[in-house]
Amino acid sequence: VSFALARGRVLGLVGESGCGKSTVALAIMRDLPGYGRITKGQIKFKGRDMGEMSEDELRQLRGSQIAMVYQEPMASLNPSMRVGRQLMEVPIIHEKVSKTEARARVLEMVKAVKLPDPERIMESYPHQLSGGQQQRMVIAMALLSKPALLLLDEPTTALDVTVEAGIVDLVRE
Repeated sequence: VSFALARGRVLGLVGESGCGKSTVALAIMRDLPGYGRITKGQIKFKGRDMGEMSEDELRQLRGSQIAMVYQEPMASLNPSMRVGRQLMEVPIIHEKVSKTEARARVLEMVKAVKLPDPERIMESYPHQLSGGQQQRMVIAMALLSKPALLLLDEPTTALDVTVEAGIVDLVRE
């Protein structure tokens, strides 16, 4: 696989189920599971070879400058934490903002992803939300950090077409 993605551009990978689209996204994140590894080539982000970065440097990039929305939202949500608290961690950890500011930003983002009754949603645990609501919370989490690179792995599969169109517009914005 070889491609370049310029700032402000969108690139879509299309292929049959099982052909490696998700693996490419995980490779970009340098987060291949199990025995997965990159054996040739480079993955560069802002001119730096990510293969030469330390685990600490990669951790600092993930969730702040590079964010990913996984195909399965429950893989991204902690079942023992309320979703609002999980989303608040993004600006608190990556931008060192106060809990009050983080909560305000999360509330705005929950509204932006078209979830009804954002206050109630933020106090919910992941299992209390539908699959579509969980997916929108994961999208909100990814967008909160205003990443330079946003990787989306079938992010709108669980959403109805009206909500899907709004999410696509939000991501594009």
